[in-house]
Amino acid sequence: MSTPPESAEWVPLGRISGLYGVRGAVKVFSYTEERDGILDHPRWYLGAAHRPVDVLSGGVQAGAVIALLQGVGDREAARALIGQEITVPAEALPPLPEGEYYWRELIGMQVINRAGQRLGQVQGLLETGANDVLVVQSEPSGEILIPWTADVQVDAAQRRMVVDWEKDW
Repeated sequence: MSTPPESAEWVPLGRISGLYGVRGAVKVFSYTEERDGILDHPRWYLGAAHRPVDVLSGGVQAGAVIALLQGVGDREAARALIGQEITVPAEALPPLPEGEYYWRELIGMQVINRAGQRLGQVQGLLETGANDVLVVQSEPSGEILIPWTADVQVDAAQRRMVVDWEKDW
């Protein structure tokens, strides 16, 4: 198995959360939008050392993502993996259609409103039932929560976005 270069950008996809059965299968807490989307990646990298491991099989059982990993042949070997983060190199992610972005691409972008006023920098995103929400760190007001709507304009090359939001300080 080859390991990506140390300079690779690592994207977290989930973590090993428990055991399943007696043959070494693991339960996975998936961060992917579709819970079983993590299984689209045939090779995972575990822990801070990004140790590569191939996914032999996987699926959803009773609402949980279950995977059988190469080299993990029994319950005790699987137990040693509990808590390990699952990552992949960013280049392993499929390209998105134009106008769509992975959340990680938006982190750090400057946010301005339609009047050209700087609101702050994207620190994160929140998934809500209605629509996603930008978490913008702003001085001097601290954190601003801005709904992600269809009229958000993203300029990936300039690392900024324009939102329809009034500056209230």
